[in-house]
Amino acid sequence: MDLVLLCVFLPLVTVAWGQYGDYNYQHYDYGGNDGWVNVYRQGFNFQCPHGQVIVAVRSTFSKKEGSDRLWNYACMPTPQSLGEPTECWWEEINRAGMQWYQTCSNNGLVAGFQSQYFPSVLDREWQFYCCRYSRRCPYSCRDRQWKFIICRMTDFDCQFQNL
Repeated sequence: MDLVLLCVFLPLVTVAWGQYGDYNYQHYDYGGNDGWVNVYRQGFNFQCPHGQVIVAVRSTFSKKEGSDRLWNYACMPTPQSLGEPTECWWEEINRAGMQWYQTCSNNGLVAGFQSQYFPSVLDREWQFYCCRYSRRCPYSCRDRQWKFIICRMTDFDCQFQNL
């Protein structure tokens, strides 16, 4: 399964896992239980509560279950210095079976995921739910292959947009 997830997260988050490994960062609250947001080979939609963004990801891989993964996410309220979310939207769908690179447009931060499994290619298509905040912008994003892009946030109100 060729799964590349690249997105923008708040600083202090380092998410890493191998192609066939498991990842579980215990420091974050994943909803108070060991449950998952999906079952193998099924679609799911996960959104953080308003004013929160994704800060950690938990995943486990099973070749036996169609080379699919179970997923869970931890959300955290954004600092007051970011302001309030001014708009939220779903990014374009990234098709299953193809490599892809994804960031939130318009300086957005990831606040959710939607995914559908396709058994014909043993892969998922993904859509990111992004929210833009009124005061700060991501910058100095670090690219990590097979992992997530981590960005710092400006200390000033930003006036620019992603291209």
